[in-house]
Amino acid sequence: MGIGGLPQVWGATPAEVARAYPADTAVGPAPLLLTRAIDVAAPVDLVWRWLCQVAVAPYSYDWIDNRGRRSPRRLTPGADRLEVGQTMAVVFRLVSFESPHHWTAVTTPRGERLFGPVAMTYAAEPGRIVCRIAVARRGRVDRLRGHLLAWGDLVMMRKQLRTLRALAERDAAA
Repeated sequence: MGIGGLPQVWGATPAEVARAYPADTAVGPAPLLLTRAIDVAAPVDLVWRWLCQVAVAPYSYDWIDNRGRRSPRRLTPGADRLEVGQTMAVVFRLVSFESPHHWTAVTTPRGERLFGPVAMTYAAEPGRIVCRIAVARRGRVDRLRGHLLAWGDLVMMRKQLRTLRALAERDAAA
């Protein structure tokens, strides 16, 4: 299951928790770092394509995140052609990517009103999907919001990573 305690770590190995990700420095000094990871039996290129689908839909609990619309179960043509500045996961803006390895996004102004300053990196690694979330801790409100976000994100991210894994593994087997 990984190291560290809930809600900061779910499924991540000690190396994944210790590794630096682009999100770590995207919201200022000393953010709260959350690391989520899951095994996946699919090639990195295919996992990457599914991670890019987060630009299209949330892939977690669609009744919460997607107004009840089901996230697509087939790859959207062109979704893996990322551009800095594009919207990811509705309230994030893409700030960097290294295809087919990882992409990083930060909250939009709307996202900051909801969650505060947050950055996230999704990484496709051999046999793994890793997500690092960095939550700013500039004051008491940010710290409280970060603690609440860590628990909420744990539930949503667990569902999202399991869904993306299932779809990538399905496609890899086809």
